[in-house]
Amino acid sequence: MAAVILQAKGLAKAYGGLKAVDGVDFALNAGEIHALIGPNGAGKTTFVSLLSGRIAPDAGQITLAGQDVTALPAHLRVRKGIAYTFQITSIYPRLSVFDNVALAAQSQGARDLAGAVGVALGRVGMQGLAGQEAGTLSYGHQRLLELAMGLALKPKVLILDEPTQGLAAGEIDDFGALVRSLVPHTTVLMIEHNMEVVMDLAHRITVLNFGRVLAQGTPAEIRANPAVQAAYLGTDDAAA
Repeated sequence: MAAVILQAKGLAKAYGGLKAVDGVDFALNAGEIHALIGPNGAGKTTFVSLLSGRIAPDAGQITLAGQDVTALPAHLRVRKGIAYTFQITSIYPRLSVFDNVALAAQSQGARDLAGAVGVALGRVGMQGLAGQEAGTLSYGHQRLLELAMGLALKPKVLILDEPTQGLAAGEIDDFGALVRSLVPHTTVLMIEHNMEVVMDLAHRITVLNFGRVLAQGTPAEIRANPAVQAAYLGTDDAAA
């Protein structure tokens, strides 16, 4: 049985009377690709923001490799091994591709900065674009640059928020191959609305609905789950 690398117990976050995350228990196994899905407003982004330390929980506990990180801010969780790439690209547009990745690698204390940057860019196929100004890249390449920045942090857990949003079909295929190449050395947790991508890539899927876990299982189990079908997977009511 795979070891649990990241775990949440009773995680909760409310905004006024809205319970965005409502007592969620969650376990991420080391070396897996785990997808987090659910309708808009289900609490997905709030949940991963809690895991990464971008916001603080009202209740609950988060552990990374058995260590309690609940009280740690985001930058310290990065040092512990949690990297979170955002739904909207968060690059430095006026810096070169190399410098963007170098900033991430430097934050982890890389001794051979050029080597660390080269490895990260190589993993996403962007070695030839190192000198280009990041803001002049295509949208697809900007998403890959963001991923390279995440990889330069050498994370134990890489959280991807809508990574295929805005990508062309061919870019999505390349992205899938790239994500597969990351495991088992890196564990991937991704929020993704493209169900074809989810079913193709994920080893396990967690479904959130109204801030709670509706279901968890393999792609086949999730596809066959009546509660998930009713809430999310393309029934007439859900599509309305």
